[in-house]
Amino acid sequence: MSRTLRLPRANGTVAPYTLSGRAAVSAPAGPIRGRVAFAAVHVVADPLADVNPTLGVALDWEATLAYRRYLWSLGLAVAEAMDTSQRGMGLPWSAAKELIKRSVAEAKGADGAVLASGAGTDHLEPGPRVTLADVEAAYEEQCAWIEGCGGRIILMASRALAACAKGPDDYAKVYGRILSQAREPVIIHWLGEMFDPALAGYWGSRDLDRAAETLLAIVGEYAAKIDGVKISLLDQRREIAMRRRFPKAVRMYTGDDFDYPTTIRGDGERASDALLGIFDVIAPAAAAALKALDTGDVARYEAILAPTLPLSRHVFGAPTRFYKTGVVFAAYLNGHQSHFRMVGGMESARSIVHLAAQLVLMDRAGLLRDPDLAATRMGRVLAVAGIE
Repeated sequence: MSRTLRLPRANGTVAPYTLSGRAAVSAPAGPIRGRVAFAAVHVVADPLADVNPTLGVALDWEATLAYRRYLWSLGLAVAEAMDTSQRGMGLPWSAAKELIKRSVAEAKGADGAVLASGAGTDHLEPGPRVTLADVEAAYEEQCAWIEGCGGRIILMASRALAACAKGPDDYAKVYGRILSQAREPVIIHWLGEMFDPALAGYWGSRDLDRAAETLLAIVGEYAAKIDGVKISLLDQRREIAMRRRFPKAVRMYTGDDFDYPTTIRGDGERASDALLGIFDVIAPAAAAALKALDTGDVARYEAILAPTLPLSRHVFGAPTRFYKTGVVFAAYLNGHQSHFRMVGGMESARSIVHLAAQLVLMDRAGLLRDPDLAATRMGRVLAVAGIE
């Protein structure tokens, strides 16, 4: 198989690119000890199911669960049924319930596997008649399902709450009720509007400083019920400023797919743990880097992660909410699934130019585990786009 491909470029031309042949990054065996490192993980659609992909959902369960086993084998934790799994963008709560149930069962059978699952209100359609009590009931239903399966909760942001809340006090009321009922400490997820425009003004203000104060007040009051907070604002300075104000027992889980090496490394006072969608894409590099950090080899940690940053910034480039396409595309190139089809037909959400650039960045980062396979599969995607 030739490793030279004709790739489209942003200026409308097509140019040859030869894969570097760089050895793929691999991680040593064993757990990650110095940080808690969650990969927010994608789902694999069933390409042979007779469903309209924009209306119905059918998953390839074996491929979906196999990818979770792969992440656990590297020492990474799995964040299940979150936005990377296309919650709110094709994967409804009805399908997420089964996904959570199967993943929790799979984790129980895997040595050392860590799993937490997203609880939200996505089965509650926002509307003028939706009340805070409706939002609370929706959160309670999803939390009860996860705990009933034996799982841990990641408390996701709620579009319905964003639509009906009148101000910070409403967020404090809803989160206070849900947190007070949780059996185990949960992870709170603040998802910024760049990931989901319907979450603009979350925590009761479009002013991020005021919003942060509301969240910090909730964390301070319910610290015993909170394992940590995942911040997905793509704002390193804000994340660092907030984690300094957390109680010592509350973790900051970085969701900053633009600058994660710095926040995870830490500043000598505090460091961030990780809950990142890009860890799905760069799993072996993430695991290798974190295990190097465990041994105190900061130089190797930085050397491994440095070439992944341009890739991550590309995958999560605006419109950021379509990053899921790049996540699944990476899994296809690397042979973790047999096809490039997605729930909701989201494989069409990124251009062929964008995908071609992603291939190049993965190659430069040492993230093509079988370059011949990647070249073959990229060739198929190019052919569908009219580039033979």
